[in-house]
Amino acid sequence: MKRIAVCSGSFDPVTNGHLDIFRRACSMFDELVVCVFYNPTKKGGMFSVKDRVVMLKEATKDMPNVRIMSYAGLLNEFCKKEKIGFVVRGLRAFSDFEYEFQRALLLKSIDKNLETVFVMTNPQYSYVSSSGVRELAVFGGKVDELVPPGVAKRLKKKFGEVKNG
Repeated sequence: MKRIAVCSGSFDPVTNGHLDIFRRACSMFDELVVCVFYNPTKKGGMFSVKDRVVMLKEATKDMPNVRIMSYAGLLNEFCKKEKIGFVVRGLRAFSDFEYEFQRALLLKSIDKNLETVFVMTNPQYSYVSSSGVRELAVFGGKVDELVPPGVAKRLKKKFGEVKNG
């Protein structure tokens, strides 16, 4: 039986930390579905879901067992529809674990067949978050080492350089 996992999130934008988790999950599973989920609890977004899918496809083109998708709905429903048995969640800090642990327990109460796999971040990415990247980009900060080249290019195009004074 094929071992398929999903790594879901808003990926607004995808970071090098995300890519590290994807690469490592690829070695554990036959296929990794990276899915941009529409989250109605998060207002708006820097990039459209369509743009995020494009950026993810570009950033993961060297990962042959990755499939990029988007979905609006419950994760367990998506997994059932796509015949996915594992959920991969990246952890940067203890606070992530607490939140993700609660989510994993909730998911398990809804679908006993889904297993959640936690992957610890590479320490060099422990401080990288999409929200931090967004804030840096808005104020013209350097994001080149935090995101894939295509994402950095889009961020620079979107915000240009902010001139102070």
